[in-house]
Amino acid sequence: MAQSGLDLFPYSRMRRMRKDTFSRKLMQENVLTTADLIYPVFVLEGKSRREKIDSMPGIERLSIDLLIEEAKELAALGVPAIAIFPVTPADKKSLEAEEAYNPEGLAQRTVKALKQAVPEMGVITDVALDPFTVHGQDGIIDEEGYVLNDITTDILVKQALSHAEAGADVVAPSDMMDGRIGAIREALEDAGFINTRIMAYSAKYASSYYGPFRDAVGSAGNLKGADKKTYQMDPANSDEAIREVALDLQEGADMVMVKPGMPYLDVVRRVKDEFGVPTFAYQVSGEYSMHMAAIENGWLAEKPIVMESLLAFKRAGADGILTYFAKKAAIWLNEKD
Repeated sequence: MAQSGLDLFPYSRMRRMRKDTFSRKLMQENVLTTADLIYPVFVLEGKSRREKIDSMPGIERLSIDLLIEEAKELAALGVPAIAIFPVTPADKKSLEAEEAYNPEGLAQRTVKALKQAVPEMGVITDVALDPFTVHGQDGIIDEEGYVLNDITTDILVKQALSHAEAGADVVAPSDMMDGRIGAIREALEDAGFINTRIMAYSAKYASSYYGPFRDAVGSAGNLKGADKKTYQMDPANSDEAIREVALDLQEGADMVMVKPGMPYLDVVRRVKDEFGVPTFAYQVSGEYSMHMAAIENGWLAEKPIVMESLLAFKRAGADGILTYFAKKAAIWLNEKD
């Protein structure tokens, strides 16, 4: 495209608008707020219990009573939602993952307690079987270790219904089984949970960035080095992600998720441009731990690098970000300039 004379230097000096804070703010294209943040939390059995997670410095597993106090702090900071991940005791894991849909299970009791104590806080639940299986896979396996899609989906439906009955605002299937969004949506409608939202992990990749999370929920030892490549997406693929998102939307998803986050921001951008639907991304445990390692070693400054990383999600088109930095970011965002 030909340029007019006024588009050329010195008539156009791009640095003019960068000179002062006020003009930089006036032309800022993306802004991060506390309303963009979702805090993933790990809950464990017991009372007044907290456990450090060695691979995730600064993040702890909390018992329900301590998690309620955390949720109150988050609500006061303006964080709109938390995503809960239960730490299942070994004696409650099984081949058929029955504990996943136990109405008195840890996740279900946590939802009830949170909605009673902090009703304004949105509660998102993980719909997946890996915390409940003895082998750490996200579904029921055959004799060769292959995850069986349709049997797994039947159990995921039971799990999602148990979460809705407990009062979950959003159920978030993270398992990547084919057809599970449609099955869950139909079951929710039939049971009268017409306003229970579905956040579909539509483009969840078979990533190496999940290691610390599996430590946190206690599934790493069960998985024993196995992978999830037969159901999670190949990191080489982007077009496939678009098809996955389209299918989940057709089946009734209200929101779609790309996971992991920063290494897959190109996929976030494609999804937002293609569909224009509520699009979320997960800054996963490995991303958090990498940042923290550099921060603790003094190689990166904490606040500016964390806030830059979160702003990148907004620039890519994410409407919201699941991040273990959510509480810190909310505190910083509440500080006066």
